Amino acid sequence: MRICRVAVDGEPFFAVLEGVDEWGEVAPDAMVALLRGHPFGDFAPDGRVLPFSDLRLLAPVIPSKVIAVGRNYAEHAAELGNQLPAEPMIFLKPSTSVIGPGDAIQLPWQSEQVDHEAELAVVISRLCRDVAEEDADSVILGYTCANDVTARDLQKRDGQWGRAKGFDSFCPLGPWISTDVDLDEAAISCTVNGAIRQQAVLGDMVHGVAAIIAHISAAMTLLPGDVILTGTPAGVGVISAGDVVEVTIEGIGTLTNPVLERADARMGS
Repeated sequence: MRICRVAVDGEPFFAVLEGVDEWGEVAPDAMVALLRGHPFGDFAPDGRVLPFSDLRLLAPVIPSKVIAVGRNYAEHAAELGNQLPAEPMIFLKPSTSVIGPGDAIQLPWQSEQVDHEAELAVVISRLCRDVAEEDADSVILGYTCANDVTARDLQKRDGQWGRAKGFDSFCPLGPWISTDVDLDEAAISCTVNGAIRQQAVLGDMVHGVAAIIAHISAAMTLLPGDVILTGTPAGVGVISAGDVVEVTIEGIGTLTNPVLERADARMGS
């Protein structure tokens, strides 16, 4: 199942998307069935079925918090000169950093080096705490693509990651939530203007999804709709105004975002 969030006459609705192949390609005649309420519990269609091509996709969820994992691919840790952590290294991104498909990543004036970081995002289905690894599947609604955008120069200068990863627009999510993804074999990639920058399989993660959920939930309560970013493969690099960044995960689809200077985005350019 693919669960999306769409704007209908300016109002957001969750919906189920039909007409997407296993690679995440949308058929020209794809349709969405709008849902009554939200998908974090029992849900049902509200009776309206609309053409996907007529609707605007929104971020698939607006979480109370985004919990991210650093240095979770060995080659990425090595390319930045870092040691692999013995357990998941977590940090937070604010909910205000979340944007959806097609929304602009806004480059802040404070930074001269903003990088892309393609990641698998896990969407939590229900309130939970102290989740055992073997029970992790029971608290997962599904998966989506993410870009953990990072002001790399500020990350190095500040000595911590809050500002560097917390700017508005620094957490693109989408295009929708897929409830079935091969966490061992699915490919993840990032392109900038069509050129491959990052490429790996999800099975390359040092700490798997179940271990990450157990580790995080031992420290903090997770709420329905919370998002966990699971780390990025090697190949992170700079993005500039005018670029188009695409994060693709097999079994989900492609998250596409243009890049603008923050002032240009504010003026609607």
